Amino acid sequence: MATITDTTARERWEKEIAAAPQREQPPTTVSNVPIEPLYTPENLNGFDPDTDLGYPGQYPFARGVHASMYRSRLWTMRQFAGFGTPRQTNERFKFLLAKGQTGLSTAFDLPSLMGLDSDDPRAVGEVGRLGVAVSTLDDMRELFADIDLTKVSVSMTINAPACVAMAFFLANAADQGVDWKQLRGTVQNDILKEFHAQNEFVFPPQPHVRLVCDVIEFCTQHVPQWNTVSISGYHIREAGSTAVQELAFTLADGFHYVETCLERGLDIDAFAPRLSFFFNAHNDIFEEIAKYRAARVLWAEAMRHKYGARRENSWKLRFHAQTAGCSLQDKQPEVNLIRVAYQALAAVLGGCQSLHTNSLDETLALPSEHAVTLALRTQQVLAYETGVTNTVDPVGGSYFVETLTKQMQQEARRYFERIDERGGMIAALEAGFFRREIADAAFTYQREVDAKRKLIVGVNAFQETEEKPIETLTFDEAVEKERIEHVKQIKAQRDREAVGKMLDQIRRVAATKENLMPTLIEASRVRCTVGEIMNALADVFGRYDGAAKW
Repeated sequence: MATITDTTARERWEKEIAAAPQREQPPTTVSNVPIEPLYTPENLNGFDPDTDLGYPGQYPFARGVHASMYRSRLWTMRQFAGFGTPRQTNERFKFLLAKGQTGLSTAFDLPSLMGLDSDDPRAVGEVGRLGVAVSTLDDMRELFADIDLTKVSVSMTINAPACVAMAFFLANAADQGVDWKQLRGTVQNDILKEFHAQNEFVFPPQPHVRLVCDVIEFCTQHVPQWNTVSISGYHIREAGSTAVQELAFTLADGFHYVETCLERGLDIDAFAPRLSFFFNAHNDIFEEIAKYRAARVLWAEAMRHKYGARRENSWKLRFHAQTAGCSLQDKQPEVNLIRVAYQALAAVLGGCQSLHTNSLDETLALPSEHAVTLALRTQQVLAYETGVTNTVDPVGGSYFVETLTKQMQQEARRYFERIDERGGMIAALEAGFFRREIADAAFTYQREVDAKRKLIVGVNAFQETEEKPIETLTFDEAVEKERIEHVKQIKAQRDREAVGKMLDQIRRVAATKENLMPTLIEASRVRCTVGEIMNALADVFGRYDGAAKW
C-alpha cells in the first residue's frame, strides 16, 4: 500500500511522470509544436481573464463573436457542392436542402476557376469534373433555378474571376426580381491565398487585389448583407502549412485588403463588418480551437487599434470552417467519417459561424449522395445530440487551450514582423516568402509521417491487407461535350456587336480607377462569357507566371 509523504502534490506528480514509460510518438501537435505533459496556472503567467478572455460577444472576442453563440442560433450547415452541368448541381442543391442543409456552397470546375470558358482548348478534360461549369449568365440562372435567393444563404468558392461570378449572380438575381439588399451569402474573392498556395491566379497581384476591392466597395454600397471576401486559410493549410502559418498568413492577407480599401478612401466601419474568414479544421482538436480563438483576438486588436474601426461589428472575426481535405485517406475510407467528426467538433468548440464537413469518399471521387448525406448528418448529430451547444465556449479558461492560444498569438505576430521586414505583403509574395515557409512545413510533416513519429490510421499504422472498394459517384464523359456545345450555341446566337462594345468598355474601365462591377454586370447581360471578360482584363493587366518568381 502506497504511503503519502510530506512532498507537495506537484513534486509527487513530477516524480511519477518522470518514472512513467514514454510513447514512441513524441507528444506534439499536428504542426509539430511540443506539448507539455500538464498545463497549470503557471503556464499562464500574467494572464488576466477580464482582459485576455473577457465575455462572448465582447472585445477581444476570444470566447466568440456572439453573446449567446449556439444557444440562440446554430452555425450554418453548408455542404460544398458542384459538378457537371448547372442543372445537375441545382439538383444536388435541392437534395441537400431537403436533407436539412441550411446554406448553399458552390464548387466551380477548374476552367471556371481559371477564368476559362468550357469551349476553351485549355479546358479539355476538366469541364464539369471537379465542380460546376459556369461560362455565361444563363449558366448562373440554371444553377439557382427555383431556389428562393431571399431565403437561403449562398456561398461561391471562386477567386481569380470572382468579380465576374459575382456580376453574373447579381444580374441573375435582379432579373428574377430579387432586391440585392435581401441577398445573403459570401463570395470567396481571396486572390492572395492563390499566390501563396493554390495557384489559380491570372493577373499580377496588384490588379488582382484591385478587383477584390472593387467587389468589396460595390457590395458595401449595394448588397449590404453580402460577405464581400472570405479570407481563406483553408487552402494555405491544405498546401502543407502549420496551424500558425495558416493563422498568420490569412490575417496578413486580410490586413492587406483592409489597407488597400482604406487607400481607396473607403470607411472602415462601412466595409469591415462584411469581411469574413475561411479556416481549415484539422485533426488536432486543441491546436485548432486555439487557432480560431487567437484569430479573433488578433483581428480585433488590429481592427480597433491599428486601423481605427469604431464599431464592434468591425472588430469581429466571423469564420466558416471546412474539415481538412488533406487529412482524408484513400485507405479505409470509412475512417474518414471519424476524422471529419472530430474536426467538426474542433470547429464548433472554436466558435465557427458556418461549417462544411467533407465526405468519406472525396479522395476517390466527387461525393455520392449517400456520402454527402452522412457528412451532413455528422453536423446534425454534433448540433443536436452531443451537448456542445448548451453552454457558450465550453473550453474557455482551460489552462491548455489558453496557453496554446497565447502561443499562437505570439508566433503569428512574429510572422507579421517578418512580412513587414520584407517590404509588406506584395513584396514578400513576389519574393516567394510564403511559398517557401509552407513548403518547409509540408516537408517537415511528411518526414514525421515517414518516420512513423506521426501515425495515420490505415496509412502507416493499422493497415488492412484486404479492403472492399466502396461505391463512388461516376462522371459522365458526355457532360464536357454538352457544355462545349452549349457555350458555342450561346456565342452564335448573341449580339456580337454588343459583345464587342462591352469588351471594349471593360478594357477602358480597367485602365482607370473606376469600379468595374457595374460594367461587368452589364456585360453579363449581353452574354459576354467568363473567358472573354478575363481576356479583356488581361489585355490591360497582363498575365502572371508565379512559378518563375521563386
